[in-house]
Amino acid sequence: MTELVKVADIDKTHKNPIAELVQMACKYDSHIEIEGEGKNINAKSLMGIMAFGLKEGIEVKVIADGSDENEAADAIRNFLTCSE
Repeated sequence: MTELVKVADIDKTHKNPIAELVQMACKYDSHIEIEGEGKNINAKSLMGIMAFGLKEGIEVKVIADGSDENEAADAIRNFLTCSE
């Protein structure tokens, strides 16, 4: 499953957004990637997410593949758009 997402200001709504995003991704069995601005990273990688540099306003693809891909993609989309 692939979803296009416009990143909101996650720093305003989360205390430690990078760690929270990785912890959320790790709850799912599916492989989850975030792709954008010429980068493609594993959403379960703290170093990868930090290096990606998620910024408000950029558009990214959330790509989930596995047994719980729909739930995983929805959760990551909601987190990045601050729609929790």
